[in-house]
Amino acid sequence: MTIHVRPTAALAERALLPEDPGVAMAIAQALLDKPVMFNHSRGLWGYTGEAADGRPLTVQSTGVGAPSAAVVLEELIRLGLRRAVRVGTCAGLDPTLGLGDLVIAESALAAEGTSLGLLPGTERAAADPELCARLRAAAPELRHGLVASTDRFYAPTGPGRWAGSDGGAGWRAAGALAVELGTAALFGIGARRGVPIACVLTVTDLIGPHEAVEAADVGGADLALSVLACGGGAPRSRVPNVG
Repeated sequence: MTIHVRPTAALAERALLPEDPGVAMAIAQALLDKPVMFNHSRGLWGYTGEAADGRPLTVQSTGVGAPSAAVVLEELIRLGLRRAVRVGTCAGLDPTLGLGDLVIAESALAAEGTSLGLLPGTERAAADPELCARLRAAAPELRHGLVASTDRFYAPTGPGRWAGSDGGAGWRAAGALAVELGTAALFGIGARRGVPIACVLTVTDLIGPHEAVEAADVGGADLALSVLACGGGAPRSRVPNVG
């Protein structure tokens, strides 16, 4: 019995995990044949349907931030999830990244409370090596490496975002390509529970000039599904260009 995720349809053994419920719906409409609602409890919309490789796939939103993402992943694992890829958003720290670029997170710096509690004695959490390697192989042109996971989007004073980022200098010094809100916690839970988790992020913000790309995180869904497909083959793309 799960408390926050209340299934109204079957859960697939594999899942894509966007943050935004609206994005979950868009991905489900783009990638799934005859999607049915898997969950609507707490406003965390999720859908299950048949992907292009003929096998079931669940697309489940996690909500904003590590605490919500951690609850959703824990309960999905209890319901039978076997592997997943987070398809989220991030703010670029590396000056060579642009809006709409995709970043493969190989590891995440724990700069928020949820992941620090999951990772005693370490400040980093790693993606599943096999799933991450398959992401890199499927899209070798993409940047890949460390991201920073924080729990404060808005600064406590002034109009700025990404509180505590000191302009991103500290995270850049640690080698982080981008900063976001939940990846370290998901990697930590995956490692603890023995469930492979990988992550591909879309740059929707830049530290410095603050701009946004509406719902651009749908763009990584095809890539994410390719590493969950049978045999690792890339599925036929059906995701519209929403960036």
